[in-house]
Amino acid sequence: MIALGSDHAGYPLKMEIIKHLEARNIEFRDYGCYSDESCDYAVFAEKTAKAVADGECEKGLLFCGTGVGISIAANKVKGIRAACCSDEFSAEATRLHNDANILCLGARVINPEKAVKLVDLFLDTAFSGDERHIRRIAQITALEDNFGK
Repeated sequence: MIALGSDHAGYPLKMEIIKHLEARNIEFRDYGCYSDESCDYAVFAEKTAKAVADGECEKGLLFCGTGVGISIAANKVKGIRAACCSDEFSAEATRLHNDANILCLGARVINPEKAVKLVDLFLDTAFSGDERHIRRIAQITALEDNFGK
């Protein structure tokens, strides 16, 4: 199950990705927003990130104007490794190396065709499991623990 969330700027791109997920028969839950009416991205980042952190959903996809604000907000939730990506190399590498569990995309930065490619790379790429990457993720988790996230 994939968790989805967006603000108003990311809403149209999220709707394009929903069509793509449906075509691939990938189950998802949409945590909002549900229109292009102005709203605050942190609200929907939190709902989506909590669903991933709690294990309700395996991974998440978040959308805002740049992908940056919503990724910052999502990364405040303990256990979340959200990555804002706009190219194929980063979308694949963040799964391989960082075991990122949320992909954040900017609707004002990339077009829907590029977004579909990035989503597919993110969802279809497994974490490498390489010892050095496991060690680095453990260091990230220690930072979360040390700073009371």
